[in-house]
Amino acid sequence: MGLIERVFGALFGNGQNLIVETAQVFRENAENAAVRQADVKQQAMEQYAAEFARPTRGRFDQVMDALNRLPRPLLAYGTIGLFIVAMVDPVWFSTRMQGIALVPDPLWWLMGAIVSFYFGARHQVHSQEFQRSIAETLSRVPTVVENTRQLEALRADAPEAPEFVRTEGALVDNPALAEWMQKG
Repeated sequence: MGLIERVFGALFGNGQNLIVETAQVFRENAENAAVRQADVKQQAMEQYAAEFARPTRGRFDQVMDALNRLPRPLLAYGTIGLFIVAMVDPVWFSTRMQGIALVPDPLWWLMGAIVSFYFGARHQVHSQEFQRSIAETLSRVPTVVENTRQLEALRADAPEAPEFVRTEGALVDNPALAEWMQKG
């Protein structure tokens, strides 16, 4: 028993498990991973709760929050409204547009700067995501072209199709079976 006891003691003794510790080098411990995931979810929920908690705020803060939510909908609905007015009353619309034509360039630059700073950051994030998706798509093009070329070559009527494909459409690489299929 002494030899077996020493072997098991070396593998499992001293409060350590050599097999488990070695396996954990190659594969994550599922129980520990579940605990870590639960901790991450709990922290995320606490963060969301803190973000959306309604602290006691004054009337001024509430008014400012309401004003900060207005520009995007007002610009969107205003632009749609301009299209509608242009169709309903073109003379009235044209008169207003002639007035806008008199606005000096520096005022347009100032308006452009204000709108750019207000919407610029959000637009930049969406633009970068769009460019990243285009880059991903373009990186897959050579693979798709090569796969398509290889699939087209497998058609029985393709000149570059292998002999085993051209024998009555059979997808076999066995000459005996191909001969048998030609006889049958």
